[in-house]
Amino acid sequence: MPDDHSSTGPKLKQTLGFWQVALYGLGSMLGAGIYTLIGRAADSLGNAVWLAFAAAMVAALLTGLSYACVGSRCPRAAGAAYVSQRAYGRAWLTYVVGIAVMMSGLTSMGTGAQAILEQAEKFHAFRWDTEAWKSGDVRWDIKLLAIGVVFIIGSVIYRGIRESMWVNILCTIVEASGLIFILAVGIPWWGSVNYLEIPPAKSGAESILALVVLQGAVLTFYSFIGFEDILNVSEEVKDAPRNLPRGLVVAMMASTVIYMAVAITAVSVVPWEKLASSKSPLVDVAAAAAPWFANVDKVFAVVAIFAIGNTALLNYLMGSRLIYGMSAQGLLPAWIGRIHPKRRTPHVAVVVLFLIVTTLILMADVKQLAESTSLLLLMVFTVVNVALVILKRRKGEPKGKFEVPVAVPILGALVCATLIVVRVKQAFDSSNVAAQRAPLIAGVIIAIGLVLYLVLKPKHVVLDEDAVD
Repeated sequence: MPDDHSSTGPKLKQTLGFWQVALYGLGSMLGAGIYTLIGRAADSLGNAVWLAFAAAMVAALLTGLSYACVGSRCPRAAGAAYVSQRAYGRAWLTYVVGIAVMMSGLTSMGTGAQAILEQAEKFHAFRWDTEAWKSGDVRWDIKLLAIGVVFIIGSVIYRGIRESMWVNILCTIVEASGLIFILAVGIPWWGSVNYLEIPPAKSGAESILALVVLQGAVLTFYSFIGFEDILNVSEEVKDAPRNLPRGLVVAMMASTVIYMAVAITAVSVVPWEKLASSKSPLVDVAAAAAPWFANVDKVFAVVAIFAIGNTALLNYLMGSRLIYGMSAQGLLPAWIGRIHPKRRTPHVAVVVLFLIVTTLILMADVKQLAESTSLLLLMVFTVVNVALVILKRRKGEPKGKFEVPVAVPILGALVCATLIVVRVKQAFDSSNVAAQRAPLIAGVIIAIGLVLYLVLKPKHVVLDEDAVD
């Protein structure tokens, strides 16, 4: 039986309240992607882009409510990995789920850290000869500085959950302020266009608004990915069975309102055709609505840096808690999940993640890896939804303070499984090499999880309450 450090050593500190959970979730969802996603969505939906966010929210909320219910029933740091083990009792599946969630976070961190430096270049921050740092198409200056960014983020997380949340709150306020500014200067344009106008149909089927909205919803669904991070900090939430689901739902609803309002503002200020062809559509909106605002592009570059940095912070935090939780279950070696006696953080996991991300940044095309993470997360969402169905139908299974009808996880699983099929089809139909390789890379990551299970096959998996309370 593995050494269960969680039952005898220091534990994670419960410091997060309802509003901190809500801001954590909001920060996860309000990423920098929205600044370019509006243009891609407008290309498909024209002025009706706001409807895509509404439809995507409904689809995402099904899984979000399932996660809220799971968090209320099983507030454990391992999140999806814990509930998978509890429902299925298959350690190999738990490893696959854990590795999939972890890799989604790590690749997001790697791409985010490099994107921060790319945004900083707009200020001519790098004044050395970049050609001397290039090897083919690889920018080693960006890679090395990205590792420095990851180190700084890791240091904050090592410092403590309270410090991490203060940084998250600051970043969330900055990234939300950018979108709120666009709303403030763009609202006077509301009502100036037909918000149901869609691009000229390429075929008879595409002229049906409902079908076009569903196509757009597939694209905008990924803007809501981030809510799953909340589950992994549940052991640090005060009264988690009550505060975690409330915070998650509030975060999803708030992000939906912001996204829909920004979408309406964007097409009101700038014609959708121009948005569709723009590399920075929301910057164009801000420039058109507030021509008096000098250097608006640089201001929004700063906002993007905070947004990307916040995503990296929350993914790093999620990964460290995932490793801790799987270690507490006996699925990973006990030493990797040790808690610092003073900081009350999983300091070994923080160091291990830093080493893994550093390796990814140096050795791999992280952007190509990132193409596969949405596919992995959809797989995890499907597994978690089905797991909740199993737990809800299991006799004697304790209920939480937030329950949903069994139809919710069933519909959530169907939506996510459908999106997997759509995502794979898009990959094979795409001319983008990275997108085409995404299903293969996802398969390799799943294989890594299975190999890890075979190497570290646990003799006993801890799920009893005493081991984690």
